[in-house]
Amino acid sequence: MTAYDELMAFERETQALGQVAGRLGWDQETMMPRGAADQRSEEMAAMEGVLHTRRTDPRLEDWLGKAVASDDVAAANLRLIRRSVDRATKIPVRLAAEIARVTSKAQGIWAEARAGEDVAAFLPTFEKVLRLKREEGAALAAGTDKSVYDAMLDDYEPEATAQSLSEMFDALRPRLVDLRARVLAAEAPKALSGSFDEAGQLALSTKLALGFGYDLSTGRIDKAVHPFSSGSGADVRITTRTNPVDPFNCFYSTIHEVGHAAYEQAIDPAYRLTPLGSGVSMGVHESQSRIYENQLGRSAAFTGWLYGQMRDQFGDFGVADAESFYKLVNRVSDGFIRTEADEVQYNLHVLLRFDLERALISGDLALRDLEAAWNDRFRADFGFAVDKPSNGVLQDVHWSVGLFGYFPTYTLGNVYAGCLHQALRKDIPDLDDDLGRGDTRRATTWLKEAVQQHGGLYTPVEVITKAGGMAPSVEPLLDYLETKFAGLYAL
Repeated sequence: MTAYDELMAFERETQALGQVAGRLGWDQETMMPRGAADQRSEEMAAMEGVLHTRRTDPRLEDWLGKAVASDDVAAANLRLIRRSVDRATKIPVRLAAEIARVTSKAQGIWAEARAGEDVAAFLPTFEKVLRLKREEGAALAAGTDKSVYDAMLDDYEPEATAQSLSEMFDALRPRLVDLRARVLAAEAPKALSGSFDEAGQLALSTKLALGFGYDLSTGRIDKAVHPFSSGSGADVRITTRTNPVDPFNCFYSTIHEVGHAAYEQAIDPAYRLTPLGSGVSMGVHESQSRIYENQLGRSAAFTGWLYGQMRDQFGDFGVADAESFYKLVNRVSDGFIRTEADEVQYNLHVLLRFDLERALISGDLALRDLEAAWNDRFRADFGFAVDKPSNGVLQDVHWSVGLFGYFPTYTLGNVYAGCLHQALRKDIPDLDDDLGRGDTRRATTWLKEAVQQHGGLYTPVEVITKAGGMAPSVEPLLDYLETKFAGLYAL
């Protein structure tokens, strides 16, 4: 075996163990008994200790020094393994295991605090998470010109910085705020009313998942408090949730998570259990879930088909026709919850979190002041007050599990989706003919070939530039939103 062969054999075992650790996290969110939380935190810490030891094994440096790339795939594998080793060796195994243990336990404490509307009950645990993640960020930033926050961001969006994202978001905000004001000043369609049984919602959401290309022979759909996708290769699982008065929450959460899962399932099978065998970044990942959910799933053509499916499943549910249904699905209204926000306001929810978490990491915002800062910023951005913590600072799971630097990738994913959608429509100008029949195959095949199959072969900016035919820009997203909602609201 060559040095490259030995390196990749070792890496495949590490990747396989990482998949096992991910499955523990999936189980914790879906099926684990509540009383198992403390033991699970120890199991997660043990797995992270094993993984960290492998990621810092001294043999890696020897193999990397001797390995020769025979093609672009090998070169990309070596690049990503080098990056992983450089980052892992900066973090003591004690710290890696402690973060895994504390964040596993924190997730359950956050869920209980959220259910009880009790911010104070979560703050002591959150303080531990924040302290550990700051320590990790400082270790990663040491010896570089990166800030602590930029070092954290690099875990989710390699090459991005707070400065580059701030410039992008500053370019988004004025047109978003203006569009939001004009839309909210117009007459909104009547909200959906009635009750929709869970079994019917789950049946239709499964049909939607299959329609968007989710392969249930290598996946499954379960329920969770916060929908998510987990795994890669031949085992990619998603979750959704139901609300008896809001079936759209179930349907579009499912489509969104299928976007993530389809990306993982579509990656070239030759890349499985290698550094190339998962999505290249969370921003690119989010571009897939958002284009599935919004540009395709909320289009006039597709909602026309979905209207018929709703009538088949639930009978007459009080919406007169497909045009009214399209307006209802895309209704812009005040709301607290990021995951339920309409396309016009969604990114404003993300920008709030981006600014607050940077202030937390830098120390400019004390943890005891976070709830007040959230509430003040929310009122300033959205014009009304947060009514309870589960609609405010406790609504998202991310900070409880230490995902600092993750939130901005949601808006970055929207920007990437705008670029991809523009290119997709140019290449398939009659796409609405398909979507009107509920047929997404040409669209999802285009995305598979342009983005998904490559996995981690290219950098995030490279894959979007190659697929979209242009460097990432906010303009396609803003143009899409303004055209769509000007038409919907007769602006």
